[in-house]
Order: sequence, then C-alpha cells, then structure tokens
Amino acid sequence: MRAIDLTVLVIYLAGVFGLGCWFSKKSRNTQAFMAAGRSLPGWAVGLSIFGTYVSSIGFLGNTGKAFGENWNSWVFALSLPITAFIAVRWFVPFYRKSNEISAYSHLEHRFGPWARTYALVCYLLSQLARIGTILYLVALALAPMTGWGVKTIILVTGLLVTIYTLVGGIEAVIWTDVVQSIVLMAGALFCAALLLTGMPDGPGQLFQVASANGKFSLGSFSLNPSSVTLPEPTFWIVLVYGIFINLQNFGIDQGFVQRYITAKSDRDAKFSVWLGALLFPIISAVFFFIGTGLFSLYQTDQSLLNEVKAQVAETRLLQAGESVTAESVSAKAATLTSSDIGDKVLPHFIVHKLPAGIAGLLIAAIFAAAMSSMDTSLNSAATLYLCDIHKRYLRPGAGEKESMRVLYIATLVMGIAGTIAALAMIRVRSALDAWWNLQGIFTGGMLGLFLLGLISRRARNPDAVVSVIAGILLILWLSLSKTALWPESLANWANPVHSFMTIVLGTSTIVLVGILAGRFAWRGGRSRRV
Repeated sequence: MRAIDLTVLVIYLAGVFGLGCWFSKKSRNTQAFMAAGRSLPGWAVGLSIFGTYVSSIGFLGNTGKAFGENWNSWVFALSLPITAFIAVRWFVPFYRKSNEISAYSHLEHRFGPWARTYALVCYLLSQLARIGTILYLVALALAPMTGWGVKTIILVTGLLVTIYTLVGGIEAVIWTDVVQSIVLMAGALFCAALLLTGMPDGPGQLFQVASANGKFSLGSFSLNPSSVTLPEPTFWIVLVYGIFINLQNFGIDQGFVQRYITAKSDRDAKFSVWLGALLFPIISAVFFFIGTGLFSLYQTDQSLLNEVKAQVAETRLLQAGESVTAESVSAKAATLTSSDIGDKVLPHFIVHKLPAGIAGLLIAAIFAAAMSSMDTSLNSAATLYLCDIHKRYLRPGAGEKESMRVLYIATLVMGIAGTIAALAMIRVRSALDAWWNLQGIFTGGMLGLFLLGLISRRARNPDAVVSVIAGILLILWLSLSKTALWPESLANWANPVHSFMTIVLGTSTIVLVGILAGRFAWRGGRSRRV
C-alpha cells in the first residue's frame, strides 16, 4: 500500500476506534450499554440501520454480483420500502410499548420459554454467519493492497471491532455507524464517478458494453410456477425472498429492535426505519452500478481482466494443493468466468486504477461497511445472552456489576466466534450466495413463529410446537437435499425449487400449520364444552 493510502486508512481507523472508545464513559451501566438511555435522534438511528444493512456484503458482494451476473440481486433492495411500511405500522409500536430490550421475551409470554430460547439460538447462528461473511469480504479486499494474508486481516479487524464495541456499548455502535455510513456513501459515489469518467471512449461506452451483455437485467419476470425450479432466481423470487428476509430484520432481529428502543421518541423510531429503508435501495444501486462499470472497463481493457483471472487462478491452485506454474495458472485462468472473479475485481481496480489517497478512501469505505455491521451483531448478541440466558436461566437476580461483566464477556466471546467463522469462509466460492443461503436456513423458523404469534390469537403452545417442528423439517429438507450430504439414492426427492424459497416456504409452513392447528383445537374445545 502506498504511504498516503496507508495514512488515510490509519487515520480513519484510529478515528473510529477512538470515537467508539470515547463512549465508554456513557456505557457503564446496563441500560446505557444496551439502550443508550433511550435518547438518540431518529436520523442517527436511521443511518445506523442503513449501515447495518449495507456492510461489506453489500459493497463487495453486490459489486461482484453485478460484475459476474446482472442486477437481479438488486431487486432485494426494492422490498425494503414494502417491509418498512409494515414495520412502522405494527413492529415499531409493538416493541416501543413492550418496554423490553430483548426482541424474544414476548415469545415466551406467547408460547413459553422454549420459543424464546429457540429464536435466540436461530438468531445467534445467523449472526455468526453474518460476521464471518463480513470479515471475510473485507479481508478479501485488503489482502491485495496491503500484502498481508487474508487470515491476518480477519484477525486484526475482528479484534479492533470487538474492543470498541465491548468498551462503548450500543451508543458507540450507533455513532460510529453514522460516521461509517457517511464515509461509505461518499466512497461509493466517488468510485461510480471515476468509472463513468474513466472509460476510454467516454461514459456512453460503459452503458453500451453493459447493455450488450445484459448487465442491467433484473432477471426474468415470468410468473410461470415452474420458474421457481430455474437455477437463476426470477425478479419475483428475489422480491418475495427480500420481503421475508426484511420482515425478519424489521420484525425480530435484535439489532433492529434495539435501535427502535434507543430512539428518543416513537416518531424518531419510525423516522429511523424510513431513512434506512429508503437510503439502502439508492446506495445499493450505486454498488451495482460500480460492478457494471467495472465489467465494461475490464472488457475494454483485456490486460486488466487477464490480471484478475491470473490472481484468482493462482489462489485456487494453491487452495487445491496443486503446483503453481505459468502454464497451470494460464490454463486455470482460461476456465474462469465473470462470476468466478466477481468478488476480486473491485480490490484489483482500487490497487491498479485509483490515484494515491483516493484508494485509501475507498479502502476506508470498505472497512466502514464491515465495521458498521459487525459491531451491531456483537452488541445485540451480548444483550440477548444477558437478558435471555443469564438473567432468565442462570442468575435471575444478577446485580448491575455482574450484568456488566456478563455483557463484556459475551461481546468478547461473540467476537472470537465470529472471527473463527470468517476463517471458515475462506474456501467459499461466493460469499454473498453463502450468506443468503445460511440466513434463509437460520431465520426461516424464527420468523414463522413470530408471525404466528401476531396473526393467530387461537394458536397456543402445543400448536406452535407442532408448526415449528413441521417448519424445521421442511427447511432441513429444502437445504440439505441440495448439498453433497444428500444420498444419491434419494436424488429424485431433492428440493426442486430455488434456495431463496427456503425462508419463504419454511416461514409460510409454520404460520399455516400453526393457524390450522389452533383452529382445529379451538373448535374441538368448543365442541366439548357444548
């Protein structure tokens, strides 16, 4: 890394770390650590929600998707305004009135302790997958510029974020997210402008090359039921998937629920949801435009494209334990497609095409994306451990000092576990695909249970147990039957639909089975009473 780029990056990291640690004075009790005294303005909470949504999954993952494929994945962002309306109308008032910090305490009131614990486990697993993906992608971006190994960057980044989150609590998370969101947006917009002005034959060439290769496509608009069996998701599948995932985010994700509570008024909480939900589709479109612009630029300059392919080919040969020679690298590179190298192009562009200082700003923006999401996961996981495990099962009468010690330890443990998950992501081909698939598996069941509790007044504990078991069995089949774990003898019984449908079908099954079970039990009970 050039000296000026390194200086920009170090100044940024030091500033964010210092800002996070500064809030240690305000986070010395549990209410401040978990809820920031319920005093934060809506615009700050909204920028924090936006920053949590984006992460390095959005910056690098979506850029790579646009380079390797098209804008089909951007349809996910279009679901946010739809789910934001639902959140503002029902979810935000629900949690603001409950006056409880844990997003899952109401599940115990509705269905019993098992429901609360079940949702907690699902959430913690999803956050481990999220942290792992975030750290891996940011390490992927930094490795070619710093010369450091991916593992080293994962360890350093994980440590840095864990420390300031542990020290500063939720207020440090939100205010550092504000700074990081601004840096992220500035970096993305600047990068898009550079691509527009950097095409050999002017900005028009970017659109010509991209259009000729179908890069602006949003996917098929087919409504044919058989379209769910296609390998590529249609516009409608991504939209429906986005609606279900974002219902989970706004409705039962601890990181979002805590933000509703930190806002100083109901109006501020609702404003924060709209701000985050409307900002994300706009900035996400910028990410996809960057990926599309990179595709056009690298198509017009084959030397750049060949460099990236050679780097990816060498990495894969090393991972496979094969010999690395000029001939083997060339042969491997010839087999790579745009999808194979999508995640690697933006880091390569930053190294080879950006002027000194600007590259440091873009790397700071990528760091911002990673840190603003990881710190949320750490704080929310620690909060849940204290509220839903320690005080619920282990030490109900835990005092303030003991509770703060538990929060610190839980934050540290989650940071370490997330870092280990990131190391395990190194061999994953597409980090974005892996994250979406894991999120669908871990969150499908908890969303269904949450919606069942809100929609059906008749459903009781036994009905919820039956519905969750049915949903889990379906989710396991939908997920495992598409992996190498599924026996070849049962190939004809494998899941025929796209993996994005896992959360949709799993959630719907839990809700429908629960409603039917509750209605059947209620009618039977009334009949017996008569």
